[in-house]
Amino acid sequence: MVKQSTAALDDTFTALADPTRRAILARLAGGAVSMGDLAQPFEMSWPAITKHVKVLERAGLVRREQDGRLHRIHLDAAPLRDVRDFVDNYRQFWEAGFDRLDTYLRERGHTRRKKRQR
Repeated sequence: MVKQSTAALDDTFTALADPTRRAILARLAGGAVSMGDLAQPFEMSWPAITKHVKVLERAGLVRREQDGRLHRIHLDAAPLRDVRDFVDNYRQFWEAGFDRLDTYLRERGHTRRKKRQR
């Protein structure tokens, strides 16, 4: 189970690592679009945009609905919850560290100094 979860998270991070794929997700946040409409703003070949969509599909971030030759692409943001949870673990780590630093500095009488004005 852990391996499957780790693999899914790896796929999601791989998908999010590319700026074109992030732009595709942003575009899909406004609603489903056809492959042709999705590809239009990107200056790349049809096979290239198709590869990007396949990476997003493998990560579970998009799903394709086919009606004859028309392919509509839909956003599925559910895998982003796993990313949020992963990042939240580290956010809590950093916040705890900053809280400890703040406590340490206050105990020693250090306060934030204002810059002198000339």
